[in-house]
Amino acid sequence: MPQIEQLADTYSSQIFWLLVFFGMTFLVVGLGMVPKVMDTVAARDGQIAADLAAASAAREQADAEEEAWRVRENANRAAAQETVAKAKAAAAAASEKKLAQAQVQIDARLAEAESAIAAARGSALAEIEDVAVEAAQDIVQRLAGMKVAKPAARSAVKEALVHG
Repeated sequence: MPQIEQLADTYSSQIFWLLVFFGMTFLVVGLGMVPKVMDTVAARDGQIAADLAAASAAREQADAEEEAWRVRENANRAAAQETVAKAKAAAAAASEKKLAQAQVQIDARLAEAESAIAAARGSALAEIEDVAVEAAQDIVQRLAGMKVAKPAARSAVKEALVHG
């Protein structure tokens, strides 16, 4: 085979050009492209580290602000509850005062009504007594044919009302 026989003649030339090609590739890739890629990777790593540090600082600041907000919110809530308690106490005091005034008015009206009822009862009893005295006089006259004096009839009616 002629291809194999000429291999020994061209072998050294092929190795030379193989080394030249790989050397040039090494120079272009290894010295030209790899440092740029490494610089890009290093810049990216640095940017990521800076972003993580900024995020951590922002998170810490947000946590501090949230804690300060919670403290303010709790203080505001306590102040609001205190204001509500004061308002409730003031409203309760005002209600008690109004209820006491209303109770005084009701008691006064009740006393007036009781005295009016007592007066009406006394008047009604007096009228009933007068009617009973007249009725007793009339009944005795019709049944017995006798005339009874008004004071005697009144004492009999009073005695009957007391024992009745």
